[in-house]
Amino acid sequence: MNVGLVVIVLLLVLAFLGIPIYIALGIGTLVALNMAGMPMLVLPQKLFAGMNSASLLAIPFFILAGNIMSRSITTKLIDIANALIGRIKGSLGMVTVLASSLFGAISGSGVATASAIGGITIPAMKREGYPPTFAAAISSIASILGPIIPPSITLIVYASITNVSVSSLFIGSVIPGIILAGSLIVYCLVYGKRHDLPAHKKIPARQVARTFKDGVWALLMPVIILGGIFSGIFTPTEAAAVAVLYALIISLFVYRDLTWKELPGLFVDGAVSTATIMVMVGLSKASSYVVVTSGLPQQMLDGFSAITSSKIVILLLLNLLFLVIGMLMEANAAIIMMTPILTPLLTAFGIDFLTFGIVMSFNLCIGLVTPPVGLCLLISNQIAETSLSRTLKAILPTLLISIVVLMLITFIPALTTWLPGFLAP
Repeated sequence: MNVGLVVIVLLLVLAFLGIPIYIALGIGTLVALNMAGMPMLVLPQKLFAGMNSASLLAIPFFILAGNIMSRSITTKLIDIANALIGRIKGSLGMVTVLASSLFGAISGSGVATASAIGGITIPAMKREGYPPTFAAAISSIASILGPIIPPSITLIVYASITNVSVSSLFIGSVIPGIILAGSLIVYCLVYGKRHDLPAHKKIPARQVARTFKDGVWALLMPVIILGGIFSGIFTPTEAAAVAVLYALIISLFVYRDLTWKELPGLFVDGAVSTATIMVMVGLSKASSYVVVTSGLPQQMLDGFSAITSSKIVILLLLNLLFLVIGMLMEANAAIIMMTPILTPLLTAFGIDFLTFGIVMSFNLCIGLVTPPVGLCLLISNQIAETSLSRTLKAILPTLLISIVVLMLITFIPALTTWLPGFLAP
């Protein structure tokens, strides 16, 4: 049996048995190294090399910024969104999408978005008479905007493997994120009118202005970070550090809804999340070395080439592959495992690495709301305290919307490449 395939099979089997992904990846790599007769020294050497990347420094900062936001700035973003569209039927669903977009522009994490935004908007929707299944469904699907809209942790991981510019990936994911957010808002609007969902009374202009004044510091956070990255003032890593500093200053000294006693817990949570991702990225270097030297990527290229020579069919097959993988595996782990294998295929068929990175990340993010992994779906469903089977039925229309958007960015490359080209110096 091909030792590269051994790594993948063991990873999937061990993950199904409940073993953490990073441990499963390490075990699979060790077994493959032993079967191939390679020195075990390869593992620590490649692990260090995999983590020795400047772009990865952005991950702990964005995670920490998201943790700080979830304790403080999140409610301000929701208040602003509610002030803008609260008078529309089904507005709380739209508020959830809009607030998830704003929160995602800081944290880059779907799970953090589902917890922080869904934890506030789902109970609010239930109190106002929204179906609990709709509340859970729209919160979970909106949470995937976290890792789609820049900054995205999954795109940082992809960049560390392929050497594609992190800034270009961030800029390229803006239009896909806006299309998905806009489509979900339209769906909420149609659903709200069809089911006669409640709407808030129109807020006086003075109160709207007061809400914006109160929340302007929260609203400036994504503006400063994304504006700094897109204008070239900050690198993504510098922007992540600025995000943490800004979040700390605003939460501790301006809004004063975060205490010094809470900070150690936030730092510990961020460190644990970062350690898990970094170990996975480091181990991926070792597993990729085994996979590539085993000849598995070339075998996959030959297999795909034997099926078809059409770039369109190849892209369809890859999307189908990642939709299935997204149901079974965490997104960062899937990117780490599959990118080195598919590199020869992308090169052979002339598939742009920037576009593919965004398509793959978008595709795998859909896995956050599909069983059996579906972490964002499980979190939202738990908050809503409703039947998972009913929530799955309620989320189907939004899943279809997500797949349509996925097809658009797959077969219209300009949606991901135009903006990076336009903003390029």
